[in-house]
Amino acid sequence: MITRIPHKLAILAFFLIGSISVQAQDQDWPSYGGDNGSRKYSPLDQINADNVDQLEAAWTWTSVDNATVAQNIADENFRAMPAGFKATPIVVDGVMYIPTSYGRIAAIDAATGEEKWVFDTTAWETGRPPNLGYNSRGVGYWEKGNKKRVFFATNDAVLWSIDVTTGQPDADFGEGGRVDLTQGLGREIDRRQYGVVSPPLVTNDIVVVNSIINDGPTTKEMPPGHVRGFNPDTGAVEWMFHTIPQAGEFGNETWEDGSWEYTGNTNSWTIMSADDELGIVYLPIGTPTNDWYGGLRKGDNLFAESLVAVEAKTGKYIWHFQMVHHGVWDYDLPAAPALVDIVVDGRPIKAVAQISKQGHTYVFDRVTGEPVWPIEERAVAQSSVPGERLSPTQPFPTKPPPFSVQGITDATLINFTPELRNEALQIIERFDYGPLFTPPSLRGTINMPGWGGGGWWTGSSFDPDTGLFYVPSASIPIVVQLVEADPEQSNLQYVRGGAQNVGGPQGLPLTKPPYGRITAINLNRGDHEWMVPHGEGMRQQIIDMGILDPGPVGGPSRTGPVLTKTLLFIAQTDVGRNLLRAYDKATGNVVHEIELPLPPQATPMSYSVNGKQYISIALGGGPDSRVYTLALP
Repeated sequence: MITRIPHKLAILAFFLIGSISVQAQDQDWPSYGGDNGSRKYSPLDQINADNVDQLEAAWTWTSVDNATVAQNIADENFRAMPAGFKATPIVVDGVMYIPTSYGRIAAIDAATGEEKWVFDTTAWETGRPPNLGYNSRGVGYWEKGNKKRVFFATNDAVLWSIDVTTGQPDADFGEGGRVDLTQGLGREIDRRQYGVVSPPLVTNDIVVVNSIINDGPTTKEMPPGHVRGFNPDTGAVEWMFHTIPQAGEFGNETWEDGSWEYTGNTNSWTIMSADDELGIVYLPIGTPTNDWYGGLRKGDNLFAESLVAVEAKTGKYIWHFQMVHHGVWDYDLPAAPALVDIVVDGRPIKAVAQISKQGHTYVFDRVTGEPVWPIEERAVAQSSVPGERLSPTQPFPTKPPPFSVQGITDATLINFTPELRNEALQIIERFDYGPLFTPPSLRGTINMPGWGGGGWWTGSSFDPDTGLFYVPSASIPIVVQLVEADPEQSNLQYVRGGAQNVGGPQGLPLTKPPYGRITAINLNRGDHEWMVPHGEGMRQQIIDMGILDPGPVGGPSRTGPVLTKTLLFIAQTDVGRNLLRAYDKATGNVVHEIELPLPPQATPMSYSVNGKQYISIALGGGPDSRVYTLALP
């Protein structure tokens, strides 16, 4: 018997079936930034402005670290408290993979939150990692034929290959599934100084691994931050790019007096990016030893504080741009370069956009390295510290304009009242100060932005439909005062000491608000589309002082954005509230605020399984870390 559907119902059924088939297409999130181009963008649109207020907890996964922390706290000698849970998970074929702060890897059913397996690298048992304590940001994924692997580089400098089916190490990779990353760098490496926090980048059948190196050295000799590409089948080193050029290599002459032989750091510690089709890897590189004084490494110091493009298969140098010559401000490149396709003056450009701690956005043709808009070398102040020799100029992009306050001047100081402004003037007169790139001094210099940015490691999002580029940023001044190093404890000449921070009058910040902001940059035009304060910040405190309501003043946030077809999502702890905010992408207006059960310190992501869209974020840290996942009812 054939049942005939009335004409109108048939049309309705056709559209419903079509709608279901579209929604049923699963959307993975296969790498830290959503794709290797680090756009942090998902085309999903099931969650939108009309229903975002209906989001509810779909599932929560409690980190396996929590039980270990509870046991360790009972030990009076315990010191190994994990830092904030900063990882962003990946999702492939309905399975979520995420590292914990202690260095375990978990596989979780992305639709239900059910734990499938956990592998413990035991990285945390080797002692406190260099620089940032116990935290890991993500994992990489590789699939070829029947092989499916998760790659994870640990705080204790070991690269692991884990079979995603069994949750066990790949016995054919390295030695029993692991490669010791302290080997093969051309120097003996002190494991207490060298580790990894960022996810391996997997592209063109190469696993690219970078490093984090202690930023507070006591000697001029430190591990080098060379970047390596590994064979995903065997763990063999396929190539090594020398971030500090060796004898006879391009750029070696920028390290005078043989300083390339002993200087270290100069590492790509943050997230890397790749154009899988072009076969190019983009490396954002940091500051050399030490961050604040370069008298023992005279010259421009390539490839420090540069964006470098190399061949994915070979590691061969293609092009570079150095954002800071001979850096003494700790202005290392903090975030993944975003691969963006834009149209400028009618010309389509495959571009790469790199944000900086200074608050600049540098935009290049990602094939040739040519700046999309001119970048000018401008004269900057010179150092008064004995033995220091700075570059006479530094590069300044002409477009887009900065997304953060740069430098300390009368125009940047807090001015809610004349009295507060005068107090701020008295505070800054204790130090040296001036425009961007005012150098560290023996008296102490106010750097604005400080090493915390401006831009930070959690980076940006890019909308391929509109060309808008979204950047959260902060205004955090610091003081860099140099003191002579103790010759009995160090062979460095000067290190940071004395005054470290500078506050404003009566417990307020030194400068005008906003103290945290979100900026939407139109990369087709090279200008700002909009800027909004990121959160309420200390608005109520200012009102309570009898000052007129300034409106939201924003506050710093250490989480990044995720962009969907419909909304911009950014998490923040604001005035004691843990929030995930949904913003209108076109205006920056808050559409909805979602209360979170713990403080967010990670960047959210979005994926779909069985036709259902989810938004997931790591929360908490220390004794309570969780993955919190939201969906529509």
